[in-house]
Amino acid sequence: MQRTIAAHAAAQLGLVTRSQALGAGLTEAAVRWRVESGRWVAVQRGVYSTTPGRDDWESRALAALLRIGIPAALCGPSAGFLWGLIPHPGPDIHVAVPVDRRPEATEGIVVTRSQYAYQRTDERAWPHRISLDHTVFDLAAGRPVDRAVGLIAKAVQTRRTTLRNLRNTLEQRPGQAHRTLLLEVLGDVEDGAESPAERRYTRDVEQAHGLPSAHRQAAGRGDTRCDNDYEPFRVKVEVDGRLGHAGWANQQRDGRRDRRNAADDWLTARVYWTDVAVTPCETALELEAIFRSRGWPGRARPCRRRDCAVRRRMEG
Repeated sequence: MQRTIAAHAAAQLGLVTRSQALGAGLTEAAVRWRVESGRWVAVQRGVYSTTPGRDDWESRALAALLRIGIPAALCGPSAGFLWGLIPHPGPDIHVAVPVDRRPEATEGIVVTRSQYAYQRTDERAWPHRISLDHTVFDLAAGRPVDRAVGLIAKAVQTRRTTLRNLRNTLEQRPGQAHRTLLLEVLGDVEDGAESPAERRYTRDVEQAHGLPSAHRQAAGRGDTRCDNDYEPFRVKVEVDGRLGHAGWANQQRDGRRDRRNAADDWLTARVYWTDVAVTPCETALELEAIFRSRGWPGRARPCRRRDCAVRRRMEG
């Protein structure tokens, strides 16, 4: 009996449920005595800590799961924290259950009933939680697109998933906000010419705002190439569409190339996905300032966006 209870506690961060204790052979009176004597501490209704004094977030989250019972999984900020996607889980424990379950309302536990709860649960992770890939898009729901891009990058940087897995997951979520743009982001896995990020730079930043036209994929020193070469102004603009998989070696290579160009009086500006897909107008204004500091006599013009930053500058 004691060995069975100890096994449950060892697998559950020191926690034991009432049903597990009774199943191991304890009586109701024996369970009550352990609680009243302080050997066990009730942390949720029907859930006891066999290691009094432990009060970390993970054990509280597991206690919430054990109270609600199977099937259930941590979701949203709770899953995001355990996956390492966000630094803090927030004050509440978030739990997903299938739609046919109606757990009793409990303070501090936010329950989401979802038709996808069971199929999206990663049962290999403990405590059980919604899979990392689905958690990325759950956390991004209702947030600006740059938040989603940042979460995608963070997920890939942890090496717990890949851009391909994330893309396959997003294809299963037809109602996801910014889905078309995010599919484009996830498709930009190659570091080559004419990537979606580079096309957006040319169309939405440079051409839409009347900036100087670049020489694309211009050859440089040491058998290198530049995405956008503005030779009259000695400016190079590199568009980096990579999300989390650039790697240390590539960063070192890019840094060496930038330093060589600087020695020849070339200024290198780097823009990223959110710069070209989320804030292209602000990026155009920044590049305008760079070009003008290097002799360009022109001005950026407003694009067709109603909230274009260039238009706001002209009207302000």
